Amino acid sequence: MLRTTTHVRALTPRDLPELHVLLDRDPLVNLFVRNRVDATRLQTRWLGGQVWGYFEDDVLVSACHAGANVVPVQATPRAIEAFAEQAISDNVRPSSIVGPRESVLPLWRLLEPRWGPARSPRLDQPFMVLDHDSRLRPDPRVRRVLIDEFDTVYPACVAMFTEEVGVDPEVGNRSGYRARVAQLISQGWSFAIVEDDQVVFKAEVGAATTQACQLQGVYVHPDLRGQGLAASALAGVVKLVRETVAPVVTLYVNDHNTAARRAYERVGFEHTTTFASILL
Repeated sequence: MLRTTTHVRALTPRDLPELHVLLDRDPLVNLFVRNRVDATRLQTRWLGGQVWGYFEDDVLVSACHAGANVVPVQATPRAIEAFAEQAISDNVRPSSIVGPRESVLPLWRLLEPRWGPARSPRLDQPFMVLDHDSRLRPDPRVRRVLIDEFDTVYPACVAMFTEEVGVDPEVGNRSGYRARVAQLISQGWSFAIVEDDQVVFKAEVGAATTQACQLQGVYVHPDLRGQGLAASALAGVVKLVRETVAPVVTLYVNDHNTAARRAYERVGFEHTTTFASILL
């Protein structure tokens, strides 16, 4: 009986056709990596890291984005072991491991002795999908943010990030975070309700393909929380996003954030699988 030969290597632009087939096995779950691949064409200077491929008999079986975020793609148990070995060998030090829970948790068990303890393990994050406009009446105040509103929106972005991630994004790489916020506004991926120069609500598209997009950074001003504002505002975002970005909208949320989960469910999002995030 012939023995299967396996190896891991960094993928190059020549591997794009095979990688696309792999990513398209689950285009919603693999959306973040597909967005990065489409944007960079696997050119290292733009990718800011690598995408590793795990091969069996020279066939691409699994992949793993290895940059600021480690994100496994269609990862088999053997691939997870191989990616852990590669991460240790390359001395990769990401800010997080993110992806399907069935891949992230075994990968983290292998890496925790070297990388742990985790700053914030989030082991149960419902991944939610909406492929139609919400049945809720969308808040008519929701609109795209204009680039000249950067200074108005930026403090809300910092507040949301600090509250959600537990780290002030202005510490260490302030210019990088400012550039990212400006990029999302310039792309037309930042949406908000702004009244009297105050951000009432905001949300962004963090990644998108032709098939789907992923929402992030959902924020309601602290003084206005608990009033039911988020659901109708999100319905407005979904409508605009489906018209101009992609037909399917996804997001993932911490299981313990019951208020957010209720709002997403009211909008019409359905829990389809479960993610996990290990913040380092």
